[in-house]
Amino acid sequence: MLDIELIRNQFPALMQQVNDQALIYLDSAATTQKPQAVIDSITHYYSSQNANVHRGSHSLTAHATTQFEQARECVADYIGAQSSKEIIWTRGATEALNLIAQTYARSTLQVGDEILVSEMEHHANIVPWQIVAEQTGAKVVKVPMTANGEFDFDTFTTLLSEKTKIVALAQITNVTGCRQPIEQVIETAHQHGAVIVVDGAQGIVHESVNMQQLNADFYVFSGHKLYAPAGIGVLYGKLALLEAMPPWHGGGKMVSKVSFEGTTFSELPGKFEAGTPNVAGAIALKAAINWLQQFDQRAVEQHIHHLQQKTYNALSNIEDIQVLGYQANASVITFVMDGVHHQDIATLLDQQGIAVRAGHHCAHPLMDAFGVKGTVRISFGLYNTEEEVDLLIAAIEKAVDML
Repeated sequence: MLDIELIRNQFPALMQQVNDQALIYLDSAATTQKPQAVIDSITHYYSSQNANVHRGSHSLTAHATTQFEQARECVADYIGAQSSKEIIWTRGATEALNLIAQTYARSTLQVGDEILVSEMEHHANIVPWQIVAEQTGAKVVKVPMTANGEFDFDTFTTLLSEKTKIVALAQITNVTGCRQPIEQVIETAHQHGAVIVVDGAQGIVHESVNMQQLNADFYVFSGHKLYAPAGIGVLYGKLALLEAMPPWHGGGKMVSKVSFEGTTFSELPGKFEAGTPNVAGAIALKAAINWLQQFDQRAVEQHIHHLQQKTYNALSNIEDIQVLGYQANASVITFVMDGVHHQDIATLLDQQGIAVRAGHHCAHPLMDAFGVKGTVRISFGLYNTEEEVDLLIAAIEKAVDML
């Protein structure tokens, strides 16, 4: 059984007050707060290990390199990669998706090829495909959602053709927390010879993943949603695909030999990691994974699902509140209030110390599909409590009365 109070005490940021109220942080889908173990790993690196990696011969750089590559191996084990060479460090999921678009996609797509993208995607999994489509003459094709806010698998199967070269979709959507049928999509798309890109930024936080079982061609995520710091992310790619892809950024570390007659590039994963990497971020991501693995993931998710269900039940009884695209056993609730701007609700909640997200959540097409300009999003982490939900509902009721 989880001791939530003991867990909360490991998060210094949760101990503060906002607007003279104890902070209630309900924006974990945007970024999670960081446990002391992760903060300490960053402090320890900069206070006693700080050095560049893969270059130099002194003890500090040797130790930093060891820690850096152990973090890569940790991530490979965590997601069931076949080799640590399949793990490429990036700044986050956004950079990872752009890397795939500008290396794999740009070097393989031809005029008339199609990229199928879910209507429910974050902009980071839409815009890079639009850019590469303009560069290559390919076409981005929207896979719509159903009336109740789920991936329209039936329409997806009708859109698949010999023109389909790439399918891109999120494991879990960032607006509604909807879990998309990635296993069925991967299997069906592979039957048509398409390559699958999965945005796991929200999914990896709430599910165990194994790349050998999932069989995604590419899988990306950001550390800052996984209780690690911002600025570190992961691109997983199947080894054969990564080896065939050209490099994206040029510079130090990604080369084996440079001359004015030509350059030869490093082997994986160095080919895609030009320049000085985020060593502290990689080490801290390993610390975050190790910290998370002390808990039973099923117990963590049951706790979060209970908070979500409790919130949904209460919101359903508040007049003028409409929950959009609700899916049970998720970590997110997004809602609108009739005749009231979403930002006004979020501001009133903030005045009561409650942090939620208001806006379009970098998902304009999904907002358009729902017919709204924006929503209020509540998202839970393992550190949230039932008492916080009670205070949230009371604050929303107060806001409704005022508005």
